[in-house]
Amino acid sequence: MNLRRLIPIFDSSVSNWALEARLLRWLTLIWLFVGLIMLFSASYPVADGRHNDGLYYFKRQLLWVLVSLIGFNIIVNLPLQKILGLAHWFLLLFLALIFVTLIPGLGKKAFDAARWIAIGPIPIQPSELIKPFLVLQSARLFGQWERISWRIRLSWLGIFGLVLLGILAQPNLSTTGLCGMTIWLIALAAGLPYKYLGGTAIGGVMLAVLSISIKEYQRKRVMSFFNPWADPTGDGYQLVQSLLAVGSGKTWGAGFGLSQQKLFYLPIQDTDFIFAVFAEEFGFVGSMVLLVLLGTFATLGLIVALKAKNIVQRLVAIGVTTLMVGQSLLHIGVATGSLPTTGLPLPMFSYGGNSMIASLIAAGLLIRVARESSEAEVVPLRKPMIENGRRRRVFQKNRIEK
Repeated sequence: MNLRRLIPIFDSSVSNWALEARLLRWLTLIWLFVGLIMLFSASYPVADGRHNDGLYYFKRQLLWVLVSLIGFNIIVNLPLQKILGLAHWFLLLFLALIFVTLIPGLGKKAFDAARWIAIGPIPIQPSELIKPFLVLQSARLFGQWERISWRIRLSWLGIFGLVLLGILAQPNLSTTGLCGMTIWLIALAAGLPYKYLGGTAIGGVMLAVLSISIKEYQRKRVMSFFNPWADPTGDGYQLVQSLLAVGSGKTWGAGFGLSQQKLFYLPIQDTDFIFAVFAEEFGFVGSMVLLVLLGTFATLGLIVALKAKNIVQRLVAIGVTTLMVGQSLLHIGVATGSLPTTGLPLPMFSYGGNSMIASLIAAGLLIRVARESSEAEVVPLRKPMIENGRRRRVFQKNRIEK
């Protein structure tokens, strides 16, 4: 592989990509650029207060972006078949790490949830990193569902179940729900029988209800969602402050960097509620522009899925689109009070290297599918040119003979 391709601005092959691949690449880079600008604004006050350096989180995020972009460019230039051949190994690795987080002393806790493993100064969050590989393996399994034995089917369904149970045990209900819905939608797109899909959906809802019933903090979040103003300084505090931020943005916003709620009123403003800061600074108009960006990404993702040359590629495109756009909409729904408070980051906006790596790898997979689909279409177009060349040579030969 040409090492210059690891750096986006030096990748000269981009001009030969399909239109959808080039548009998705530019859309991803714009999404990333806007996210970095927003993180700079949202994280500056808290970074200055905690570390006496307003750029502390921003500089660390830039390092993660550089690492993630290298992975992104490897993915877009690597055949999808090779990536699929490695996906199950990464899935099993991160599954093992998910259960390592549950071991006292090894798992790093934050907000009463053990979701990280500290490797020196680097925090690893396996529940984030596993997402793109969960999409790949789900697409691979359901894409050849009719051609594999029940033993293999049940083995991988059991592994998927362990992934969801491990994430739920951390506890991390929101990520469990997102991963479960992504797998379910990939299975639906693959055409699995409705009796399997229906039973799985009912089981998933029952598991979520059971988790909310057992975990007191989850139950309080759901109750505060219905009426956050009943306890504005307690359980409803996060949502109340988020709604104040969104409402303060009005039509055009307060202006970049001028959010008031990020000044230690809105908690976790650089991760779980970064959209609230965005809405306050850029208003209704800016929020609609972001939604249009997400809608464009989703539309391109569906176009790529429709043009995919085989079922597995189609399912990868659908899974990635669901993951990226679905997680974004869930985050926005939480910040605007449309959904109960969860801990889902906004892809490429929220602070966190694990989320950044997972997001750019997922975007790279979608672009890779777009590239391979277009390459399959280009091959037949060369046949008329070859035939015309043969006809021209035959015509010239006949003239010489005459």
